[in-house]
Amino acid sequence: MPTDVHQHIWPPAFVELLRARTTPPYLDGWTLHLTGEPPYEVDPADHDIAARTRLAASDGLDLALVSLSSPLGIEYLPPAEAAPLLTAFHDGALALPAPFGVWASPCLSAPDPEAVSRELRRGCAGLQLPATALLDAAGWERCAPLLDVLTDTGHDKPLFIHPGATPPTPDAPPWWPALVPYLHQMHASWFAFRAFGRARHPRLRVCFAALAGLAPLHGERLAARGGGRGEVDFDAFCETSSYGTRAVDALVRAVGIDVVVSGSDRPYAPPVIPDLGADAAVHALRTANPARLLHGRA
Repeated sequence: MPTDVHQHIWPPAFVELLRARTTPPYLDGWTLHLTGEPPYEVDPADHDIAARTRLAASDGLDLALVSLSSPLGIEYLPPAEAAPLLTAFHDGALALPAPFGVWASPCLSAPDPEAVSRELRRGCAGLQLPATALLDAAGWERCAPLLDVLTDTGHDKPLFIHPGATPPTPDAPPWWPALVPYLHQMHASWFAFRAFGRARHPRLRVCFAALAGLAPLHGERLAARGGGRGEVDFDAFCETSSYGTRAVDALVRAVGIDVVVSGSDRPYAPPVIPDLGADAAVHALRTANPARLLHGRA
């Protein structure tokens, strides 16, 4: 079942709610306005459901998981503002045709474990949280009731950690958020999970977007500074969005291929199938490993 664990589509009702807003995040026509990033011209074709369905078929996918764009900052809006946007996103994404599935997203300004459980019962593949919510021990503690839903209620669903909103950076080039704060967030959340999250959630399966900001490559430095090497955590996955053969190969050398899964971040980046020298490697990234992420080890 070839799988892409990381795509984005905005359902029509979600788009209309963004257009109805006058403060970030909001759409002016197809121009997206966020607090920490320059205005972004959205291509309407990127959210054309029929076109994206055809594209997923041409990519050979049996499953493409749609993610709320956490850099929008919707999870942190006041509940009265976040609720209709989250409802429109979940309703629209759950109604998408095959091969699409969806990650659930919570309101973090008023966390509600039952709301997460409800979206999982409706068919969401797991829970997505912005990395900004999980940068330290306090973040993992605050989010613990939501994460317990994934493992303690019979759902047995994974967590997907995605870059979150960024603060303004004056005079920064357009690519700055994706290369600096996004990756810093992923790097910090990876090590925070190792230091604080895993002990609290020993059965949690978790996937970090964007190869966890390449944090796993720092194992030698971690060992040199007293963090120990430790064993590979076979329930802590990294997805490949925006990276190619060199970065994926380096990560595989650091932690092994069993914890790397295919993700594209489409439409913001095209899918890349890294050349790791064997068809078995592609099968692992696109099929076997995503199956373990989503459903656990047999």
